[in-house]
Amino acid sequence: MKYNRYLIPATMAAILSACGDKEQAETVADEELPMVQVDVAHKRSVDQTRTYTANVEADNVNNIAPAMSNRIERILVDVGDHVKRGQTLVTLDASTADQQRINLELSETEYNRAVELLNIGAGTQRAVDQLKAQLDAQRAQYQNTLTNTVLKSPITGVVTARNYDPGDMTGAQPVLTVGQTTPNVKVVINVNESDLAVVKHGMTVDVTFDAYDGEKFTGRITRVAPALDIPTRTFPVEVTVANNDERIRPGMFARVGINLGARDNVVVPDRAVVKQTGSANKYVYTYSNGTVAYKKVELGQRLDDSFELLSGIEDGDTVVIAGQVRLADGVAVSVMNNDK
Repeated sequence: MKYNRYLIPATMAAILSACGDKEQAETVADEELPMVQVDVAHKRSVDQTRTYTANVEADNVNNIAPAMSNRIERILVDVGDHVKRGQTLVTLDASTADQQRINLELSETEYNRAVELLNIGAGTQRAVDQLKAQLDAQRAQYQNTLTNTVLKSPITGVVTARNYDPGDMTGAQPVLTVGQTTPNVKVVINVNESDLAVVKHGMTVDVTFDAYDGEKFTGRITRVAPALDIPTRTFPVEVTVANNDERIRPGMFARVGINLGARDNVVVPDRAVVKQTGSANKYVYTYSNGTVAYKKVELGQRLDDSFELLSGIEDGDTVVIAGQVRLADGVAVSVMNNDK
């Protein structure tokens, strides 16, 4: 058999061309696949810290108000002023007390005269006793009125509220409110029912304040309410914080962190977690055998550049940490080398 000398080279060229086209097609196909970067999810021990928020309260609060309605003459302090125990804060109209004082002086004169008459035999013991009872009642009434004419602070603290001005008649509200802010202040938080078993009296907690960014204060749980608040399903818990330097003021926003122990949970890089558009759902793509799968996850705590996951991903799963934009459930992908 004779072969055309041009046929063999042409055939070989066709075969080589076909192989080259196939390799090129495969290369193009690989290049068109979404490129992703992956990492491995690992289970590790994670401190279970709950953060609760509340406003700072004075450790002890006193409402300064008279026992009976009266007109205010002077208010000697204002909101934010520091006051001492026994310091005069408010003076009220003293006309009633002045009249009672005059009547008391007249009653004392009558009583003394009755005693003198009894001593010389010109009076009776009954008259002396009646005047004595009347005098004692007037003295008590005068002392009560006098006490409610000059209002003093029963504690050392800070004025946190003022509800009237000079000239006003006192009413249902206190004239002033004084809060004791040394040596302690308190923060009352509402702890979830599920966490109550771990929260104990005397337990130390971390407290931070927006006013002192990044600075941690130590608090101590001093009271756990014995009854559940039904509408919120929480227990009020009182946290006491030392405040000898008075840096912490009532009304400041506080965050209380309580360590509830440690649990072994899966942790993934924060780049692996993607938020579903139009919802609050979070998800992670896992990689296996050239394709990715959509996995809805429940986030726990943020840990620096990672997230604790409470569900959705298993220990050892390969997760996508870059390139999620072009992905969907079941899509084939090409894995790029991790830069580490």
